[in-house]
Amino acid sequence: MLYEKAVAIRLSEFRTPAMRTFHMTWLAFFLCFFGWFGIAPLMAVVRDELGLTKAQVGNTVIASVAITVLARLLLGWLCDRVGPRRCYSVLLVLGALPVMGIGFAHDYTSFLICRLLIGAIGASFVITQYHTSQMFAPNCVGTANATTAGWGNLGGGITQMAMPLLFAALLGLGVGQHWAWRLAMVVPGVLLMAAGVAYYFLTQDTPSGNFEDLRARGELATSSGRSGTFMTAMREPRVWALFVAYGACFGVELTINNVAALYFHDSFKLSVQGAGIVAGLHGSMNIFARTLGGFVSDRIGMSHGLRGRVTVLAGALFCEGVLLFGFSRMGLLPAAVTFYIAFSLFVSASCGATYAIVPMLNKRALGSIAGIVGAGGNMGAVLAGLLFRNELLRTADAFSFLSIAVTVSSVVALLVRFSPEEERVARLEMDASLRARAASEVASGGLQLEPAE
Repeated sequence: MLYEKAVAIRLSEFRTPAMRTFHMTWLAFFLCFFGWFGIAPLMAVVRDELGLTKAQVGNTVIASVAITVLARLLLGWLCDRVGPRRCYSVLLVLGALPVMGIGFAHDYTSFLICRLLIGAIGASFVITQYHTSQMFAPNCVGTANATTAGWGNLGGGITQMAMPLLFAALLGLGVGQHWAWRLAMVVPGVLLMAAGVAYYFLTQDTPSGNFEDLRARGELATSSGRSGTFMTAMREPRVWALFVAYGACFGVELTINNVAALYFHDSFKLSVQGAGIVAGLHGSMNIFARTLGGFVSDRIGMSHGLRGRVTVLAGALFCEGVLLFGFSRMGLLPAAVTFYIAFSLFVSASCGATYAIVPMLNKRALGSIAGIVGAGGNMGAVLAGLLFRNELLRTADAFSFLSIAVTVSSVVALLVRFSPEEERVARLEMDASLRARAASEVASGGLQLEPAE
């Protein structure tokens, strides 16, 4: 199947299975972020209306990412068995229900339950990474994974800006504040349902076809034949090192998506709309920074092998930790925003570098590995959320403690090691994909993201 995988990323193309998958995965993941964090920039309004305490707000933050840990483990396992196409379609349609249902929340308990259920759509990330890993060859899989995830994560930044504007527009139309934030959440819910239907009809599981067709032709093991992949992944120490690393980058990203708007609103006295725009800069880095992490990993992987990819990840995490500490110490808005942007760049790059390594561990258990590492991101967000719910701890100090944990995780990332045989096989696969790319006849002039040889 290696030679059937795409060896280049051509953004203007939609006719090939790989590029349809590329565009549908990032778009679906983008919309999932709108549903997942659509309420976050409106929390100042919700907090006042429902009379929530700091601890209760913190609990809702934790709830929004806690269930995603289990959902990612489950979806990773399911991808190995039934394929990404059906998994994504069902998740999008079912996930739309609690997104719209949050409008019925009338107190702390009902709001908490809705945020908990909405968190399940965060498992969409695992399917995104699994699906693009199935479609792209080793020379560009890191870039493909990073770009689809990064453009999807961009939704976390855009929603910080868009939802307050939608809320303001509804107020301008005469809708009361009580209904405005509730009706605003209907929009991402409807879009998620539409994306679920489109995903089913526009994508396929692999370059060769859907899982059920491959099994019918005897080209893929049956579901029972693919059992044991989860335990294989669980027994792999490198998976757990990446679990920690991803908790320190994507876990931090999720936490920032949940608390940044409130932090800028409370600490720098910005309006709801102003705080949302500044907070959205964090997620906006994903338009290029996550791709940058995967791209650099692919380039370094060509010259320095799998160990080079690990070094890229460790370096990005270290820079993230240092810059987060600087952000936590800034008391003036211009300085805080400068550190905020720089820190956000390395958060996204670290995420991209992590999933440039994941496809290299064990291809048979790819779904389970992607699920476990992805769950690490949410576990990191859960643990970080405990800092931000503490009534006695200033938000700035919580950022400082978090920065220390991120810096330590950069050392943990270096524990990911590969044997000489694994390096040799990876080198052969890389060479094969580069030769396939060189031999392919493609139209010139299309925008491409693949690293040069």
